[in-house]
Amino acid sequence: MDAVTIRHGFGPEHRETAAALYWQAFRGKLGTVMGPTDVATRFFARSMDAEHAICAFDAENKLLGLAGFKTSTGSLTGGTMRDVARSYGWFGGAWRAMLLSFLERDVQPGVLLMDGICVDTCARGQGIGAALLSAVKSHAQHSGLRSVRLDVIDNNPRARALYERQGFEAFETTHSGPLRHVFGFQKSTEMRCLLTQ
Repeated sequence: MDAVTIRHGFGPEHRETAAALYWQAFRGKLGTVMGPTDVATRFFARSMDAEHAICAFDAENKLLGLAGFKTSTGSLTGGTMRDVARSYGWFGGAWRAMLLSFLERDVQPGVLLMDGICVDTCARGQGIGAALLSAVKSHAQHSGLRSVRLDVIDNNPRARALYERQGFEAFETTHSGPLRHVFGFQKSTEMRCLLTQ
C-alpha cells in the first residue's frame, strides 16, 4: 500500500468519486431500487454525509476507498425523503424508501454500525480495505464504543473473509425471503468485532 493516507471525511471535490465508488460496490444490491446509474450516483453525490466516512487517499489526493458508518446523528448514505424525491420524484421516492427500509438497521448503544465499505477496483488487493476497517475500529474505540457491527450478504464471500481476518465474528443470519428478487441476495449475516477498552 504505497503512499495511502487514511483520514476522516472527504471534501466537496470528492463527492462524485465517493458516489461512484459506492455505486460500483453496491449496484448489484441496490440497482433494481436505486437505478439507473446516472440518477443513483447523482443522488448519492448530493446526499452523502462526509462526516460519517473514513477514507483512503493516494499521494495525489485521489479518493481510493471509503468506509461509511451510522450513528445517532446520521449516516454516510442516509439522506432525507426530500433528497430521494429530488432525484426520483415523490411517487418514485416513496416506493424506493419503502423497499430500502427493509435494509435499515437501528443504531444500538455502544455499537458503531457500518454503512458500507468500498475500494476502487484499480486499488484492490493493496490492503486498503483492511486499513479502512482498522481505522473504523480505532474511530469507534476513541468514541468510547464497545463494538463495530456490519452486515455481509451471502454472495460476497470475499468481503466476509476480509471481515473475519479483521476480527469480526458472525452472529445472526437474516433471510431476505421474496425480497431476494429485488436486492439479489438470499441472506445476510450480522458480524461484530468486539473492541478492547
